[in-house]
Amino acid sequence: MGEELTYKNIGRRLAEFRKQKGLSQEDLAKRVKISRPSLAQIELGNRSISVLELNKFSIILGISFDHLLSTDSSPVELQESKAVYKIKSKEERISVPQLYVEKFRNTLLYILEKCAGKPNVGETVLNKLLYFIDFNYYELYEEHLTGARYKKLPYGPVPQELDIIINQMINNGQIQRIKTEYFGLQQTRYIPLIKADLKDLKATEKVIIDSVIEQMSDWSANIISDYSHKDIPWLVTKEGKEIDYELTFYREAPYSVRSYDERAQGHSK
Repeated sequence: MGEELTYKNIGRRLAEFRKQKGLSQEDLAKRVKISRPSLAQIELGNRSISVLELNKFSIILGISFDHLLSTDSSPVELQESKAVYKIKSKEERISVPQLYVEKFRNTLLYILEKCAGKPNVGETVLNKLLYFIDFNYYELYEEHLTGARYKKLPYGPVPQELDIIINQMINNGQIQRIKTEYFGLQQTRYIPLIKADLKDLKATEKVIIDSVIEQMSDWSANIISDYSHKDIPWLVTKEGKEIDYELTFYREAPYSVRSYDERAQGHSK
């Protein structure tokens, strides 16, 4: 029995055919004359598709209208396209993040050890460093690093638990909050009072933390905020809603940290 026809099923099939044709989301969106975020929402099953759009997709992808809407997968076409990405199914991943409090605290302390002396690293930059650390790690390894949940706010993604944890760390004498001025604007900064305990961090986790710090810790609050606003997970999430880690798999350059161009049989050892 075929699966029920839904926007999510159509979006999934559309994504599979697009990847099979070697088209990026940007390429296909331009040809259909819609925005890339709109295409991402269609492929996620979160947006309806007009008949006109479906017809354009079928023409551009070189498949029949009926084939795109069919609930029966083509063994030859779809099995090959799925082999392009070696990504576990959502059921195989822990898709609901669970906060690892101690790991979050020590990741925060480690960032502050490396960056607290930089005048640009106030709350805004700190929030974005944490976001890119967590989401880059999830895209690359399909596991949560700190397990923090991030909310889409006007100035970019923010860890929902950050205020509570920071207040606890201040009360425990682990960090100090200070107010400074930076280019005429008031800025909240944090100074580490103890060293981070890195024994629970895996080598792969530390590599991701270091790479994000190296790439972005010298950026101003405006630059790193603007950069985060163009990352697909933030871009397609509604204001005030939690950002789904699964959206990292829709990233493209320069945000994606994972290579998706190896076929499964050529990558196996």
